[in-house]
Amino acid sequence: MMAQPMTVMLVDDHALVRSAVRQALDAPDISVVGEAATAAEALDLAPRLRPDVLLLDINLPGTDGLSLLRELAPRLPETRIVMLTVSEDRRDLMQAVRGGAAGYLTKDLGPAALQRAVRGIRSGDLAMSRSMAAEVVRELARNTWRGSPAPAAGGEDVGSLSQRELDVLRLLAEGMTDREIAERLGISPRTVETHVGSILHKLSVRNRAEAASRYRAGASGSEG
Repeated sequence: MMAQPMTVMLVDDHALVRSAVRQALDAPDISVVGEAATAAEALDLAPRLRPDVLLLDINLPGTDGLSLLRELAPRLPETRIVMLTVSEDRRDLMQAVRGGAAGYLTKDLGPAALQRAVRGIRSGDLAMSRSMAAEVVRELARNTWRGSPAPAAGGEDVGSLSQRELDVLRLLAEGMTDREIAERLGISPRTVETHVGSILHKLSVRNRAEAASRYRAGASGSEG
């Protein structure tokens, strides 16, 4: 008997990208069963579909893909969530792995390579290039050698933040207003507010001043 096709869900805010990925995955043993353009749509649809694989972009409007990963991973223990992104940033890679991602793929993959990566997930393969896998191993080894930094009292360490949230927090610590941060990062003030709210929640702090103080303390500690 033939195995059931692998079910795949796509989460990306660009319709053209979703269409291209759907076309790239057009194969008898792979079935794209759903798409979402926002984190809210994904949170609603993914628990209902429970796909075998969820391909998730990092750059989403509102809540970023890494935050969405941390929301979805505990809810979908049988789903393998794989980041599919243009970002090759090491911090994004490590946050994805720590957040429960089963892989990290970049959008310059060809259709055949993407199909191989998705098929490999069924047999337990890591959906990641060799160079990225090597970077993950090196980072885990460094953390094991020196000991992982403990979170600050009362909340998580700033390392729990996404790259975009760290960018916002860094500018916040420099004394910028929401509008100035929005202009610097090329996003809307409303999006800045959303990121700030997420930052306060993750760090378990009451206000922006405490968040900025936490960031400055971490920055000075890393320099020492």
